[in-house]
Amino acid sequence: MKTLLLARHAKSDWDVAGLRDHDRPLNARGLRDAPAMARRLIDEGVAAQRIVSSTAVRARRTADEYAAAFGIAPDEDPDLYAASARTILRVAAALPDEVEVAILVGHNPGMADAVAELTGSFVEFPTCAVAECSVDVGSWSELIEGSGRLRRLRTPRD
Repeated sequence: MKTLLLARHAKSDWDVAGLRDHDRPLNARGLRDAPAMARRLIDEGVAAQRIVSSTAVRARRTADEYAAAFGIAPDEDPDLYAASARTILRVAAALPDEVEVAILVGHNPGMADAVAELTGSFVEFPTCAVAECSVDVGSWSELIEGSGRLRRLRTPRD
């Protein structure tokens, strides 16, 4: 059994004119929500061993907060930027088997779609939400559509 946490980046800043989508930073709310969600995951007993983030600034900053809380360095995967559900699950399927609990940090609608494809559960996925999914596989490479179960959806407002 593996645990996959699919996380949407915290709230980003749209106020900088001319900034590429990829380069948008977190806004004030995002800068509050990301460390608060990281602390919440720790407080609730999540023990992440690997964090993989989109290369977008807002996703990477969110992943950095999670990484600081868990005391591990995040990895980047450019495929997670604006990824489809299939791409997100392909990234998860490539995780090393010694990792039991992993967090992927990316974007919507891909993250919500990945939860639906993996678990059959359709969820609202606001910024900084984290879907915790149990995956009934011995190896990440066995991860397929329907192989997971949504254990819990955490949002910054609940």
